[in-house]
Amino acid sequence: MMRQYELVDRVKRYNPNADEEMLDRAYVYAMKAHGSQKRASGDPFFAHPLEVAAILTDMRLDDATIIAAVLHDTVEDTAATIDEIRHLFGDEIARLVDGLTKLKKLDFVSKKATQGENFRKLLLAVAADVRVLLVKLADRLHNMRTLDHMRSDKRLRIAEETVEIYAPLAGRMGMQEIREELEELAFRHIKPDAHALITAKLAGFVDINQGLIGEIEAELGQRFAERGITATVSGRAKRPYSVWRKMERKSISFEQLSDIFGFRVIVPNVEDCYRVLGVIHTTWAMVPGRYKDYISTPKQNDYRSIHTTVVGPGHQRVELQIRTEGMDRVAEFGVAAHAIYKDGRTISAKDMTESSAYQWLRRTVDTLAESASPEEFLEHTKLELFHDQVFCFSPKGLLIALPRGATPIDFAYAVHTDVGNSAVGSKINGRNAPLLTELQNGDEVEIVRSNGQVPPAAWESLVVTGKARAAIRRATRAAVRRQYAGLGRQILDRAFDRAGRPLNDEKLKAALPRLARASVEDVLASVGRGEMFSGDVVRAVYPDLETEKRPMPEGGAGPGWFDLKQGENLKFKLPKADDGNAIPIAGMGSDLAVRFPPNGGAVPGDRIVGIMSAGEGVTIYPIQSPALAAFDNEPERWLDVRWDLEDKRKRRFPARIALQSINEPGTLAQITTVIAEHDGNIDSVKMDRPNSDFTDMTVDLTVWDLKHLNAIISELRQKPVVSAVERIIA
Repeated sequence: MMRQYELVDRVKRYNPNADEEMLDRAYVYAMKAHGSQKRASGDPFFAHPLEVAAILTDMRLDDATIIAAVLHDTVEDTAATIDEIRHLFGDEIARLVDGLTKLKKLDFVSKKATQGENFRKLLLAVAADVRVLLVKLADRLHNMRTLDHMRSDKRLRIAEETVEIYAPLAGRMGMQEIREELEELAFRHIKPDAHALITAKLAGFVDINQGLIGEIEAELGQRFAERGITATVSGRAKRPYSVWRKMERKSISFEQLSDIFGFRVIVPNVEDCYRVLGVIHTTWAMVPGRYKDYISTPKQNDYRSIHTTVVGPGHQRVELQIRTEGMDRVAEFGVAAHAIYKDGRTISAKDMTESSAYQWLRRTVDTLAESASPEEFLEHTKLELFHDQVFCFSPKGLLIALPRGATPIDFAYAVHTDVGNSAVGSKINGRNAPLLTELQNGDEVEIVRSNGQVPPAAWESLVVTGKARAAIRRATRAAVRRQYAGLGRQILDRAFDRAGRPLNDEKLKAALPRLARASVEDVLASVGRGEMFSGDVVRAVYPDLETEKRPMPEGGAGPGWFDLKQGENLKFKLPKADDGNAIPIAGMGSDLAVRFPPNGGAVPGDRIVGIMSAGEGVTIYPIQSPALAAFDNEPERWLDVRWDLEDKRKRRFPARIALQSINEPGTLAQITTVIAEHDGNIDSVKMDRPNSDFTDMTVDLTVWDLKHLNAIISELRQKPVVSAVERIIA
C-alpha cells in the first residue's frame, strides 16, 4: 500500500507547488474513515482509493482531483458526510466527492431501461465537471485490475459493463491507453478461452519474429538520422483484444492477420511528422487505403496522428503512427492532457472543458431533453461511442465527423435537425447520389431540401448516428400527432355543425379544464386517436346545449344515433355517396390517420363508414360489412366519411376475393395471370384443398376502385378452371 509521503512525492514530481498539507490531511482522513475495512482480495480497503489516486497522478492531474480520488469512497462506505468533507477540504473537493458518491450507486443491470437511466445520470453528473469522469474511469480501471477476487457472475457483469460503456467512453474522451487496458481486462473475463488462445498465438508469433521489432526500429532510426530528423521509434505487438476484434470484424483467422506489429514514431514538431512520412513512404511500399491523416483532420476526441501501413522488412506489414510529444500525450490521456503543468503553474481544470472530447460529452447530455425514453438515450450514446469515424465536408468547408457507415441523412442531421427533416436528396462531390449512399473520408456532401418534407419512419432503421435516429423518431411522432389532430378537427367540425353550434379554438381553450387536456392540440389529437369522443367535447364546450328529445329506438341507439347527453340524442346521419358534410378519405397514403380492416378492406365506389378506435384512429368499413354489427351499441364511434374523389393522386386499396378452382396443372398460373393482366396487385394467396377435385383460394389484392375489382372478378368467372368467385367483405 502506498505510503503518505509517496503520494505527496508523486504529485510534487510534476507540480512542485502542490498543497502538501491538504494531501496529507486527505490521506489521514480517508485512512481513519476506512479503518479496518477489507476488499474481496483481503487487502485493506484504503489501498483502493490510493491506487486510484496513483493512476491519476500518472495523468498529472490537479490537487483537487487527487484528493477527491483519495476520498471518493468515504461518504458511500464510511460514516463520513459531504458536509464534513466540505468543512475540512472546501467546496470544490466536496462537489467532486458528492458527484462520485452518486455515481457509486449506479450499478448497471441487464434491463435496458434501468441501464439507460443510470447512464443518463452518470453523464449528467460528469457534465458539470469532467474530473468526476476521470476519477470514475480510474476507479473502474483499478477495479478491473483486481477483478479476479470477485464471484464469477459478478466478474462477468462488471466486465460486460466495462467493455460496453466505460471503455468506449474512455476512448471518446481520448484516453486511449486506459481504453485499451479496460478492453483487455474485460476480454479476459468475458471470453477467457479466446483470450488465452490469442495470447498464446501472439506469444508464439513474437518468439518467431523476435528480432523483427528491433530490426525495424534500428532501420527507421538510421534513415531518420540520415535525413537529420530527431525521432524516437518504439514497436510492440498488438493487444489480444485488438487482434480478436479484427478477426471477428473481418472473419479471418489469426494466421491471416498481416499487421500484428505496430510502431510509434515521436518527433519534436508537426513539420517533422510529414518529413518522417516522406522517409517511410520512399523507403517501403505503402499499403493502399491504409493512410489516415488525423493531424490535418483531428478526431472528435482531439486525437492527432498520422497512420500508415507499409510492407517492411521480410515482406511483413508494419503499421506506423507518427505524432509529436504533445499529440502522444493527448493520445494517451485524452481530455486529461489539457490539465497540465508548465513551470510549476497549474492550468485550470476549466481548460479541459475546451477540448473537443468534452464538448462531445456536453452535446450528448444536451440530447437528454430530446430522448423520449432511457432506452433511446442509451441507444443514442452507444451508437456514438462504438463507431469509427469518417470526415466529410459541407460545400462551405464545414468539417463534419460521422461514424463509419454514415449516409447523407446522418450528415444532414449532423449539420442541423431542420436540415435532416427537410432532406429529399444529396450531392456527393458534385454528383447526385442516393440518400443511403455510404460516405467516405473527404466526401463533400450537399443536401437537397424541401420545406414540405417529413422524414419517412423507415429512415430510423437506416441511419447510424444516434442524433439522426432520435430526430427521426421525434419528427415521426410529431407527424403522426399532426395527422391525428387534423382528423380530430374534421371530426369536431362536423360534430359541432350537427349540434348547430360554432366551434372555435377560444371556446375550446376555455373548456380545457373540463376535458383534462393541456392544449387545444391535445384535444384534437385525442379525438383523432379515438381516446376522446366528439360528443364529450360538444358537452364540455356547450354544457347547456339543448337537443331534440326523442325516445331511444328499440335495441339501443344503433348507428343512426349520436349520444350527447343521457336521455338526449341528436340524429346521426348515415353516409351518402354525395354527402358533402362527411369527412373526405383519400386512403392510407393521405394526411389522415386511417386504416382498413385486414379481412377485406374497402375500395372507392363502396359506401363507407368510419369507426373510431382508441389510439388507432379511424378504420374504414364498407357499409354492408357484417363487422359493423359489433359497433351497434357504440354510436359515438361512428363517423360520416366519404371518398375524396378530388384527390388526383392514384392509390391502390385493399380487397379480398374467394375462389373455388378445379385441381389441374396451371390453374394458379391462369388465375394470377388474369389479375396481373388487369393491373391488380396480389398481396397474398391462401389455399385449402377440401377434396381432390377442388381448391379453395383466398386472394388479398389491391385495386384502384370498385369498377376495377369487378372487372377482375368478371374475367376470373370466364375461366373454365374457376368454378366460383366472389368478393369477401368481412
